[in-house]
Amino acid sequence: NMVKPSLLKTHRLSQLLRRLRQENRLNPGDGGGSEPRSHHCICCCPFPVEFLFCDLASMMSIRDFVQKFKMKKIPLHVLVNNAGVMMVPQRKTRDGFEEHFGLNYLGHFLLTNLLLDTLRESGSPGHSARVVTVSSATHYVAELNMDDLQSSACYSAHAAYAQSKLALVLFTYHLQWLLAAEGSHVTANVVDPGVVHTDLYQHVFWGTRLVMKLFSWLLFKTPDEGAWTSIYAAVTPELEGVGGRYLYNEKETKSLHVTYNQKLQQQLWSKSCDMTGVLDVTL
Repeated sequence: NMVKPSLLKTHRLSQLLRRLRQENRLNPGDGGGSEPRSHHCICCCPFPVEFLFCDLASMMSIRDFVQKFKMKKIPLHVLVNNAGVMMVPQRKTRDGFEEHFGLNYLGHFLLTNLLLDTLRESGSPGHSARVVTVSSATHYVAELNMDDLQSSACYSAHAAYAQSKLALVLFTYHLQWLLAAEGSHVTANVVDPGVVHTDLYQHVFWGTRLVMKLFSWLLFKTPDEGAWTSIYAAVTPELEGVGGRYLYNEKETKSLHVTYNQKLQQQLWSKSCDMTGVLDVTL
């Protein structure tokens, strides 16, 4: 009999979590007074799980969320940037940004920057805090138009979505460079979940939706399978202290060649700081 990939993934995840528990990365304490780590919530969490509302399409909502989170005075060991929209009609966020660029990219850019101080405080030697950002293979066909990041001149839903995912890769690489330069115990990696069957496809061409309905079991990953690489990047000991990687199916791979252009990374970072009101520490 054929074993479904989802069962194999579940088994591999269980093995990984068991290994982490043996290394005391998922235990409430090691008997020697060590502090609990945020990874607890992944497996039979002994602590309550709490949800805080955050609308990534609203800068005000993001700032309000960060303020509420910081008031709790708890560490932040893993931040996964996973929110997004795909191929939506041309429309704007509450702050007037094109929705793909504003929500998929700028929202995560602002959220991450506002939480960086907490991430720095939470990381320690041998136990780095981690930023995991979800991009897409669509970035391989994207172009970054620094003169029209809002896609206002000629709007294409596919191009706008792809550009937002390309921006996330550039952002991650520059963030990792900044963190490494200051010696922080924080790493930043970017992951490609693959083609996953979710509601993100509600705005695509009807023919594509029909193919998904008929052949999703063959061509698409389930949401659980799509989450695996993000979970891997968040908890695997193999990536301890390692950042600036593009991961697909739990393996490092090359992203689009232009993403390694440090000048472009810097230009996008500076422009993003201007758009979000974040202090550009690289100037």
